[in-house]
Amino acid sequence: MFVPAFPHSTSPTTTVIAVPPALSLPVIETDFPRQLHPYWPRLQEKTRSWLLEKRLMPADKVEEYADGLCYTDLMAGYYIGAPDEVLQAIADYSAWFFVWDDRHDRDVIHRRATAWRQLRFQLHTALDSPRDHLHHRDPLVAGFADSMVRLYSFLGKKWNARFACHFHAVIEAYDREFHNRTRGIVPTVEEYLELRRLTFAHRIWTDLLEPSARHEIPAGVREHPGYRRAALLSQEFAAWYNDLCSLPKEIAGDEVHNLGISLIHHEGLTLEEAVTEVRRRVEECIAEFLVAEKEAVHLADGLADGTRAGHELSDAVKACVANMRNWFSTVYWFHHESGRYRVDSWDDRSTPPYVNNEAAGEK
Repeated sequence: MFVPAFPHSTSPTTTVIAVPPALSLPVIETDFPRQLHPYWPRLQEKTRSWLLEKRLMPADKVEEYADGLCYTDLMAGYYIGAPDEVLQAIADYSAWFFVWDDRHDRDVIHRRATAWRQLRFQLHTALDSPRDHLHHRDPLVAGFADSMVRLYSFLGKKWNARFACHFHAVIEAYDREFHNRTRGIVPTVEEYLELRRLTFAHRIWTDLLEPSARHEIPAGVREHPGYRRAALLSQEFAAWYNDLCSLPKEIAGDEVHNLGISLIHHEGLTLEEAVTEVRRRVEECIAEFLVAEKEAVHLADGLADGTRAGHELSDAVKACVANMRNWFSTVYWFHHESGRYRVDSWDDRSTPPYVNNEAAGEK
């Protein structure tokens, strides 16, 4: 089945890709129109330069793979309406996150427990005092610090503290993944779902909706059942669709963290049955989101109480909810455009070609 990836693209040509039937979601293709931030072409260029400047990827890897990995496309399809400088900071941070994920994977594969433990503590420290780590000898720590200085500049201290709290939890979740993978422990389905919400950084990407909307969302609104549920479902969709698409890659790499793998290992499902179950959960997320989205929009309408502050908050909440919807389409297309998931084209199915082992500290 061929579908247009950018039916309304800003690029001079329209990209057409094939979506495998097992991964095709017609409801996303028809009911979740894809959008792209108009800053995207510049975003792609500047993130590519940032990766080079911060030495997060070697020049040859950036030249050959950076654009094809589509990291900026993912963010440009999500944070619609964000000021250019906010979107740039988010896109650079997102690119850093993928590089960090790859470093974590290499540390696991090569059993570098000491290196991982050191990086873990350095990231915790840099998260709380990023300006002190801008010139750290490890490019991954320095790049993270640069991202944090920029992200912390957009809203207030309360938002910064909340973001930091959420990312500290993400770092610790990655440590639990390191422990599981090096010991061959496949988490149960419930254990995995809880861990996945952290390693996929559900709260982080939701937090970043706020600087994109130029407004910090009060706790009372964030904790409203409609808003909270819509935010969670958008992220659950992304995490589980990622599991569906990356299952071959992760089986090839002896991964233990995938909903499908947990279902096979602990529930006794066959591979085919596990794929069917993950897909069912993905489709359920979409249906439930449509209900929660209406509740969240209704909440936003009620915030417009005739005051300027009420009107601004109402608009900000609507912008956040609209971008939760955008997350569905941008995640969907990212998985079919990004070279990150083209495992069948790799020389070694367990080693991504864009990963530089020497840069990750291997000898």
